[in-house]
Amino acid sequence: MKKMFTLVVVLFCACASTAISHAQTAPLAAVLNIDTKGLNYDPIQMGNLVRVEFEKTGAYRVLDRYDLEHLVEKNNIKVDKCYGAICLSEAGRTLGVEKILSGTVELAGEMILIQFRLIDVQQGKVERSIIKQFLNIPKETPDMVSITLREFFGQPVNQELARKLTKTYDFDNLKNNPNTYVLENDGPRMGFTIFTGNAAQRIKESTSEGGYDAFPMMFQFGYQFEKQYLNEGRWQALFEFIPMITGIDQGLFIPSFTLMNGFRDNYGGWEVAFGPTFNIGRYATWYQEKDGTTYYRDNNVAGLTLYEVERADRNGELRLKSGFVMAAGRTFKSGHLNIPVNLYVIPNREGARLGLSVGFNAKNKRPMPAI
Repeated sequence: MKKMFTLVVVLFCACASTAISHAQTAPLAAVLNIDTKGLNYDPIQMGNLVRVEFEKTGAYRVLDRYDLEHLVEKNNIKVDKCYGAICLSEAGRTLGVEKILSGTVELAGEMILIQFRLIDVQQGKVERSIIKQFLNIPKETPDMVSITLREFFGQPVNQELARKLTKTYDFDNLKNNPNTYVLENDGPRMGFTIFTGNAAQRIKESTSEGGYDAFPMMFQFGYQFEKQYLNEGRWQALFEFIPMITGIDQGLFIPSFTLMNGFRDNYGGWEVAFGPTFNIGRYATWYQEKDGTTYYRDNNVAGLTLYEVERADRNGELRLKSGFVMAAGRTFKSGHLNIPVNLYVIPNREGARLGLSVGFNAKNKRPMPAI
């Protein structure tokens, strides 16, 4: 145990010594003003932001902001419009640094472009450069600067954050929808449903027996009203209201509506939801023996020991019935369009209903409430 402790201490000291040695021997670099266009940052503010993020990378020793201001004032260095390699090299030699990081952060159309250049002071030329393109989300400029610098110096980048700030049609979240807490994704839905078990048999029975003389797979269409509650994490909360019409393809009119709560994955669009569903149909009282044999309500059933049961009946009375639906699927992105594809099941003692539903919608933002 003592040997293990000693080994850990030795390794820690070695790592600390290496870090201190690097900090003392790494080239000294400076950041002057960074040119800006179309953003709420002036060149001085952007220079300070870039300097902080540059120092976080640990790639170079960075001249302190206050030391820089002192040297600029003492040597009367004009930094207001000093962005070219020649001017920066001259300023760098006066400041006594080996490298200068310069660049531009500008709003170009619907994108924010960030360009950084590393100037070799002694050679008076650009050593290397990088250009990155981001979404027009000025609030996230510090993260954009950090991502660009880390990539510039070959350091690990938070790929999830980078994707949210660079992909035009990424899944919605608080990063790419600032000042928004709810998205309304409304649009048409269509698909089909399959009846199984006794329910399927009942649908296939003749109309003379109260059946529907229909095939137990029916087309559906309706409209989905969806509210998506955004956050910065992986999952979004969903609330959906879906009125539907079933059976038009077979001369039937079966209205229903469904209320669902669920979650959607920000990474791949996978989603799961569940909730109550209600439909209006015709039902009548039938009679049933212990062995399950049923008799139509108008039949002569005298002398038999029967139980009353409620069955779907085309000639019966309109009644509201409820069920519970469980759905899962994935939303695909095509530009600004969302294309949800879902499978669902509605379990029932008379036979489960299975279905496939597809649709499309586009987002409608609701701003953050005032505090």
